Amino acid sequence: MDPLRADPLAVLRKRTSVKWRAYPDDVLPLFVAEMDYPLAAPVKAAMVAVIESSDLGYIAGSEALAAPYSAFAAERWGWQVDAAGIRTTTDVSVAAVEALRQAIEPGDAVVIMPPVYPPFYEFVAEAGGVVREVALLEMSATAASPESPPFEGAPSEHPGDAVAGTASEHWMIDLAGLERALAEGATAVLLCNPQNPLGVVHSAASLERVAELAQRYGAMVVSDEIHAPLVYDASTFTPFLSVSAAAREVGFTVTSASKGWNLAGAKCALIVAQSERILALVDAMPAEVVMRTSQLGLHGSVAAFADGVPWLDSAIAAIEANSELLAELLAEHLPGVVFRRPQASYLGWLDFTALGWGDDPSIRALVEAKVALMPGPDFGPPGRGFVRLNFACSPEVLTEAVLRLARVANADADAEAAR
Repeated sequence: MDPLRADPLAVLRKRTSVKWRAYPDDVLPLFVAEMDYPLAAPVKAAMVAVIESSDLGYIAGSEALAAPYSAFAAERWGWQVDAAGIRTTTDVSVAAVEALRQAIEPGDAVVIMPPVYPPFYEFVAEAGGVVREVALLEMSATAASPESPPFEGAPSEHPGDAVAGTASEHWMIDLAGLERALAEGATAVLLCNPQNPLGVVHSAASLERVAELAQRYGAMVVSDEIHAPLVYDASTFTPFLSVSAAAREVGFTVTSASKGWNLAGAKCALIVAQSERILALVDAMPAEVVMRTSQLGLHGSVAAFADGVPWLDSAIAAIEANSELLAELLAEHLPGVVFRRPQASYLGWLDFTALGWGDDPSIRALVEAKVALMPGPDFGPPGRGFVRLNFACSPEVLTEAVLRLARVANADADAEAAR
């Protein structure tokens, strides 16, 4: 599969999305999760057809998207989804909040697992809950913990050099910590799979255990699977609702074509229920939850799941190549920065601790290197000293970004040597 080519900067800077309007033109914007690739032809054609038909009214229902998504899930992950359990809404943020509103009472504790997508904190508050953090375990710490032994196949040592190992070898769900939180009264778990910003694809065994614990303690699980279409090896991804009957009795899946096909502004997401109990909760949501779905987003998403797989595979090829390039660039120019290659999506979780750039290295990256990155601390306490870098760009932009960062680091080294 030939990788996609990103649009040139001169074209990208004509875009009006936040990625291209938040900073001046001398800044390379590698912060927000938008890709620099041109829109998939089937998606573009579907949206143009809607406009040419002046068909921009309210959606008639979710059925048009349910069947293409079910077919995609079956082909991609071997997940047999009952299309009758699929509803749509504007975006995954809304889907997560509305699912949590059905899952909890005001004041209930909701478990999130940092480092994790920063709006998770806001979703819990918006739904009326209180965040209970159960941070993902680092494998070095896991190996020393009698309560949470390493999962089968885990490495025996912490990866030693700057780019050794993958995210999946380094992080895992703290199942013992999760059980403590549920035993102490947490009533819901907001799960991220694949995990943003790490690109970790949680194992089937871990997900099955999450479902067991939730069922045992009377809790519910909302699984955000928005990055799932971008898993590099689709066979490694396990949808939460596919792992067990327990998962289907306690879980909602919220997902979208928006990350896989770069459609965030089109405003269409899915809420998936695969049991009568959960579907009843979904259908108890206000009617406006479904009605807010964008007509453009609905038809663009149908085209993405039905006809956009070749484009998706080309995007993944480009992203994987850039993941490898990023590892090489860091090893050569910024060897103090730790990067463990993800299993999914286009987000690099970079540890700048050894460079001494403080809790939020994105500040110096922006001010001195003119590279806009996401601040690590926004992802929770484990993010201190980290940044998130979006590498769904051209190899040339990625190379220039690392070289800019390296110039700042080299200037620090020169200044230290001159003392």
